[in-house]
Amino acid sequence: MSDEWFYGHRPRRSSSNWVPLLIAILIVANVGVVAYNTISTNEQMRGIRKQADTLTLSVESLNTELTKVNAEIASLRDAVNNGNGTTTPPPSDSLLIDLYNKTRDSVVMIVVTLSTGAAEGSGFIYDSTGRIITNNHVVEDATSIDVTFIDGTIVKATLVGRDPYSDLAVIDVDAPASLIKPLKLGKSSLLKVGESVIAIGNPYGLANTLTSGIVSAVGRQMDSTGNYPIVDVIQTDAAINPGNSGGPLLNLDGEVVGITTAIPTETSRGIGFAVPSDTISRELPSLITKGTYDHPYLGIQGRDVTPGVVDSMNLPAGTHGTLIIEVTSNGPAAEAGMRGGTRTETVDGVSTKLGGDVITSADGAQMKTFYDLIVYIQRNKIPGAKITLGIIRDGGPKDIVVTLGTRPKP
Repeated sequence: MSDEWFYGHRPRRSSSNWVPLLIAILIVANVGVVAYNTISTNEQMRGIRKQADTLTLSVESLNTELTKVNAEIASLRDAVNNGNGTTTPPPSDSLLIDLYNKTRDSVVMIVVTLSTGAAEGSGFIYDSTGRIITNNHVVEDATSIDVTFIDGTIVKATLVGRDPYSDLAVIDVDAPASLIKPLKLGKSSLLKVGESVIAIGNPYGLANTLTSGIVSAVGRQMDSTGNYPIVDVIQTDAAINPGNSGGPLLNLDGEVVGITTAIPTETSRGIGFAVPSDTISRELPSLITKGTYDHPYLGIQGRDVTPGVVDSMNLPAGTHGTLIIEVTSNGPAAEAGMRGGTRTETVDGVSTKLGGDVITSADGAQMKTFYDLIVYIQRNKIPGAKITLGIIRDGGPKDIVVTLGTRPKP
C-alpha cells in the first residue's frame, strides 16, 4: 500500500498559504495592542492634564497673594515716608504737565556781568511790582544784571537786597505787566519726607527745564559765609545742576517751598539742596525795605556733647547739649558771663578745649545738639531779643539770660 491510501488521495496545501493568515492574525493582535496602549496613554494624559490644571490654579493663587503682599509693603513704605499714615502716589504725567504750564512763565533766566566775565542762574517772580527772588551767589559782585523772560524778552534788573548768610537776594525789573506772573510762597515747615516736588530753572543755560523728585530729607544744614550754617535746608533728588541756582522748588500745588541752591559736587547724583521758603518769608520784608537781613548772634564757638565729652568733664550720665569751646570777646555771650574752654585734651580723636559751660536748654526747651540751638535762635529770635540758656557749670545747673546781638557783616 501506498501512503496515499492511508491519507486519502487529496492534494497537499502549499506552506505559502499560511502567510496571509499569519499576517492577518498579527495585524489584529497589533491593532489590539495599539488600541490598549492608546486607551492607557489617554488615561495617563488626562491624569497629567488634571494635575497641571491643579498646579496652574495653585500658582495663580500664589501670584494673587504675592501681589497683595507687595501692595501692602508699598503702602506701608509710603506711609512711613509720609510720616502720617497716608499714601502719596507719584504725580501723573498730566499733573506734571499742568503744573509746568501753570508756573513756567514765572521762572526767569538771570545773566550777570562780572569783572571776570559772565555767569548764569535762575530766579522766580515774587510780586506784581516785578521783584524777583534768586540766590545771593548768582548776583553777588555783578556789575549788571539781565533778566530773560520765557518769551525771550530781556530787561535790566537792579539789586534790591541780599543776604550772604542765607544765600538769598532780591532784584527788581521794570517789565510789561503781562510778563509779571508771581508765584505763591508755601510753608516749607509742612513738607514731609517722600513728598513729590519739582524744580524749574535753567541748568547749563537750558531755559525752562523741569525736573521732578521727592523731598529726600528736611532739616539739613549748609555752610555759608563765615562758616555760619544755613538751617532747615531741604534735600531733594530732583535733578539740580549749575544754572538751576535761584530757581523755585515747588510742591504739587504750585507753591514755592524752597529755592534751589546747591549740589555737593558737580558730579553728584540724586542730591540737591534748597533754602526753605520759611526762611525766604522771614527775611523778605527786611531785604526789600533795608536791603539786608540782620541775623541774631550769640557769639560762641561750640561742639556737640558726646559720651567722650561727658567722661572727660565728669558730666552727669546721659548729658546732651553744646559744649562752649570759645566765647567771642565783647560778644553777647561774653557780656552775659558765659565761659569757654580752659584746657585742651584729645576727645573722640580730636583736640578739644574742655571746661567751658555746657548749654542744655533754651527758654526751657531741651537743646540736644549745637545745631538744635542754632535752629532755635534763627527761627525764633531777632537781634536785641533775650534768651534764657540752661547750662551746666562746675557740675551743677544754672540759668543765664543773654541779650542777643547782630551777626557781624561778612
